[in-house]
Amino acid sequence: MRIVFAGTPEFAARPLQALLGHDDLDVVAVYTQPDRPAGRGRKLSPSPVKQVALAHDLPVYQPPSLKQAEAQAELAALKPDLMVVIAYGLILPQAVLDIPARGCVNLHASLLPRWRGAAPIQRAIEAGDTRTGLCLMQMEAGLDTGPVLACESLEIDAHMTGGLLHDALMARGAQCLPGWLATLDQLQAQEQDDALATYAHKLSKDDGRLDFSRPATELALKLRAFDPWPGCFAALDGQAVKLAGLVEVLAHSEAAPGTIVEVSDTMTIACAQGALRLNQIQFPGARRMSVAEAARGRDLSERCFD
Repeated sequence: MRIVFAGTPEFAARPLQALLGHDDLDVVAVYTQPDRPAGRGRKLSPSPVKQVALAHDLPVYQPPSLKQAEAQAELAALKPDLMVVIAYGLILPQAVLDIPARGCVNLHASLLPRWRGAAPIQRAIEAGDTRTGLCLMQMEAGLDTGPVLACESLEIDAHMTGGLLHDALMARGAQCLPGWLATLDQLQAQEQDDALATYAHKLSKDDGRLDFSRPATELALKLRAFDPWPGCFAALDGQAVKLAGLVEVLAHSEAAPGTIVEVSDTMTIACAQGALRLNQIQFPGARRMSVAEAARGRDLSERCFD
């Protein structure tokens, strides 16, 4: 089976590496987003998927869009049986979906129809879900609306962050995808129930804003979901201070919301209901550090976040 692979970040690179080690799957080309500036020098850097492709001498295509006839003709010339899409980052118009003989499939990081959209990993944690997973979906024009071909479920541990869940799902995807594609003819497509759909809207930095007038349990989910990106923050003396390293949610606190009620190796911050114990903090222009280290240079006791 001639496969064209389309993906960009590390989440896609690991499964691509797994496909390249499977005898029955022939990856003939790779599509990925154009090189982007990265690092302090802002030099153009290839995506993780491109790095894997180049290491295996695969042709790499990086069109800025797949809406143009020229880009579509280039894809058609590869005569793909199947296009496998994982976190590619470009919209695939219907004309592209129709090019491969067996269409396009997408590996999506949720148990569809829950968490269709751009940020399913973080939104699942933010919502307090206890399970998530991966779905292999036949792509169609709608946003993650196509029939589901296969699923793999994964428990969300009570202390799992967005970063840890990302890595767990990435590893599971690399394990499952080759077998799913090798047995594609045997998979039974299941239509999604649109009435059960929820949407994982794209993340922004403002998602990480902590409002201590909310319950501690709610803020704890945000702290887990948005670590490492976009990160959580609150204003202290008019500056945005990042907070991380959730240790514990405390049931009771009598202090005003936002008050730092205790500082040792950890920091306890009062919320409208309960309190949060954290062990990491990052001030503007500084690196992330432990609360214990920060407390040696600053008096944090009884300060109050806005």
